[in-house]
Amino acid sequence: MPEGRQPTLVWRTPLNCDAGACVQVAASGPMILVADSKVPGGPVLPFTRTEFRNFVIGAKNGEFDDLIE
Repeated sequence: MPEGRQPTLVWRTPLNCDAGACVQVAASGPMILVADSKVPGGPVLPFTRTEFRNFVIGAKNGEFDDLIE
């Protein structure tokens, strides 16, 4: 995956994004792409849908809460 965002993708940013400093996600075929909104031309990290689903489930279950408190 080359660095930079593909312009044909629909990037999603959380509604509670703080001054544009957020994680963005986009679906691309079987992958979920993750990027930093502060770095528009920066790297994009690809994850399988299973990997991303497991992360979201873990976040919903509070498994990472200690990182933000």
